[in-house]
Amino acid sequence: MTGGIFISFEGIDGAGKSSHVQGLADAFRGQGRAVTVTREPGGTPLAEKLRVLALNDPMDALTEALLMFAARRDHLMLVIEPALARGDVVLCDRFTDATFAYQGGGRGFDWAVLSTLERWVQATPAASLRQPDLTLWFELDPAIAAQRLAGARVPDKFEAQPIEFFAQVAAGYERRAVADPSRFARIRGDQPRESVWSDVFSAVTDKGWLR
Repeated sequence: MTGGIFISFEGIDGAGKSSHVQGLADAFRGQGRAVTVTREPGGTPLAEKLRVLALNDPMDALTEALLMFAARRDHLMLVIEPALARGDVVLCDRFTDATFAYQGGGRGFDWAVLSTLERWVQATPAASLRQPDLTLWFELDPAIAAQRLAGARVPDKFEAQPIEFFAQVAAGYERRAVADPSRFARIRGDQPRESVWSDVFSAVTDKGWLR
């Protein structure tokens, strides 16, 4: 398979998803694929500036959502779409599911408004609604995630939220997964690292994208 592939990594803070992005990139490169590794919010100079605002400055849920989708549009048009057109494998640490989980679930913001923004922002010349081909969702009990994050670094405003917030975020991810089960692969984040990696690798090989 030589066409572009879009894979997103999702989960609450502390679920361990980010540590497996590079491993999957190396696996694809080892089989001759060009890989673009990126993240959200961020991925472009403008989107990185918006990331700093969204993760640190106090604001209401609509303002947060608008910043996330503004960053996403720039990211899509300047990085993701060109990479897919080249035939790259795009590995993205978070995408739109995170906005639904954090702003929709965690903040309790209107799901219908987020869906409208999603349709507007993710319509591109190549896709009526650009979504990942596969979303790896790292599921983890919020209490375990909190233990992992404790003392790891200075938390941003989301990482500093109470466990109850992350329970609502997890419920937001669950709602997205139930609505689009063929796109989601559930990865148990409470396993040893080697077992988590095995599940990540299996989810991709099951699609026929790696040997």
